[in-house]
Amino acid sequence: MGEHTVTLVRHGETEWSRTGRHTGRTDIPLTDAGRQEAARLGAALAGRQYARVLTSPLRRARDTASIAGYPSAEVDADLREWDYGDYEGRTTADIRASDHPRWLLWDDGVPNGETLDGVARRADRVIERIRAADGDILVFAHGHFLRVLAARWLGADPAFGRHLVLRPATLSILSWERQCPALEAWNAPVG
Repeated sequence: MGEHTVTLVRHGETEWSRTGRHTGRTDIPLTDAGRQEAARLGAALAGRQYARVLTSPLRRARDTASIAGYPSAEVDADLREWDYGDYEGRTTADIRASDHPRWLLWDDGVPNGETLDGVARRADRVIERIRAADGDILVFAHGHFLRVLAARWLGADPAFGRHLVLRPATLSILSWERQCPALEAWNAPVG
């Protein structure tokens, strides 16, 4: 196991991320602003070398990777976003107004969707593959999934992700501090 870094990239803006709608399995494109953000991410990543570049299979992540200069990123199905079930496409305010006044994804989950433990199992599989790699890794994925991935990297309960704000088109770095998994940078905007 090498002590390499993992650079996490949340995809650029989509119409739903801009309006706060939960976007799990719905495969929507980047907005024009999201495409510009992806280009800025590419400029920020230019010149760095990665042993592997991974992306979610969802269009918004794949397009961010491609525009950023990584059109051959390996698709990894485990990097897809949380399946929000019946809450897909809905905002937290809408869910609280009509279904569950104090709803919190991290505690209450989603009806007919994926559990937090299910997301954590996928994150653990990704971490296992990352730690077996021979060098630094670059990952393009989604907000809630990457928050769970970071929590699991640190050895924390997956619900710790609730404390990690992650905006679209940001860079985060998972690394090591004296052989302990560490968070080197988080939610860093580019450009």
